[in-house]
Amino acid sequence: MDMNELEQGRHDMLPKPTHDELARQQFARSFKEHIVAKIHPGVRVAYEKRVEPEITKTTGKAPVLRTDVEPFMTKDPHYQMWSALLRTSQEIMWSAAQKPVERDLEGLVRRSKVNGGAKGSLTLDPSLAVPRYLSAVDIHCQPGGYHTEVVSDDVAPGAVYDRAVFIYAMGQMGPDNSDIGRSIIEWLKERRPGFEPARILDMGCSVGHSTVAYAEQWPQAEVQAIDVASPMLRYAHARAESMGKEIHYSQQNAEGTNFEDNSFDLIVSSILLHETSQKSIKNIIAECHRLLKPGGIMVHAETPPYAGMEAFDAFMLDWDTVNNNEPFWRRSHEIDLKQLAADSGFDPDKEFEEMASSAFQVAKAKRSNKFQGGDFGGGGFWFLYGAEK
Repeated sequence: MDMNELEQGRHDMLPKPTHDELARQQFARSFKEHIVAKIHPGVRVAYEKRVEPEITKTTGKAPVLRTDVEPFMTKDPHYQMWSALLRTSQEIMWSAAQKPVERDLEGLVRRSKVNGGAKGSLTLDPSLAVPRYLSAVDIHCQPGGYHTEVVSDDVAPGAVYDRAVFIYAMGQMGPDNSDIGRSIIEWLKERRPGFEPARILDMGCSVGHSTVAYAEQWPQAEVQAIDVASPMLRYAHARAESMGKEIHYSQQNAEGTNFEDNSFDLIVSSILLHETSQKSIKNIIAECHRLLKPGGIMVHAETPPYAGMEAFDAFMLDWDTVNNNEPFWRRSHEIDLKQLAADSGFDPDKEFEEMASSAFQVAKAKRSNKFQGGDFGGGGFWFLYGAEK
């Protein structure tokens, strides 16, 4: 097995776990792998052997939508076992990722202070309000969410998130968790050969997993990255500096930024849209249109929409809405994306919705080739939504 699949790439901001802390993290990852490989397949068997026939018998017709499946499937004992174990694995994962951060928080804060010689920059806005769609719930069960600060100049949410994502995706997003950015890059190289953006904006960048990939791919480009959470940005900036990448991070809401009109060649996001409200998504896409230069491209990477999906698969992918503190997940997967682009000023003929293969081919051989609850990154592809201005 490729060593990149076994362990996360090291950098100065990633807390170094003790023996017992690492064992706990590895257990969390192995637990998730066991659920995906050994427990999850039985859910489909239960559906095909017990639940689907019951639906047809009770309703007089075969299930077509996820809503046809839900009231029956949630009562099935195998599904209930799978769901409970998956939720438990989330809580174990966050706890395991927190331990080294709690122990070394003082050192992490100290290391995050980039003193002189910085390649990039960090601009924070203490007056910026964290949107309620993020502050009202601990998104995907991360304790305190992205924004909570418990010490001065806190970076803990970023450090916890960085490690937890690797465990959550079971290493399938690469040693630097950069699969989404890398996959967008590969898609652009194939679909837009010769495209060389001079100015790039990464919206909702969190700790910069994808942002660094863009800086590596286009080293001559100016790379801007925004997020509303200051702890994530502090961590992202320090992480990028430790990796020798010039990235300019700023605390801004993607619904309305301080950048000038027509100022970016490429605007990207990685799993941002499903964590925002319906109103906010509309504002974000409209802001992309304002910021893009003529001929510029926006690309938002997500998991696939429910339209055209088998009822069972849509139901399973929807697990996060109810069980993983992702309250906007469902609605974001049911939006009329072409209409959204048109309403935001884009030419509908220049809107696209495509599936892009993962950039990490080594890990792809083990993947399910189908997105499902608890198998984040395991599908081997990403859904890309965007448009050219």
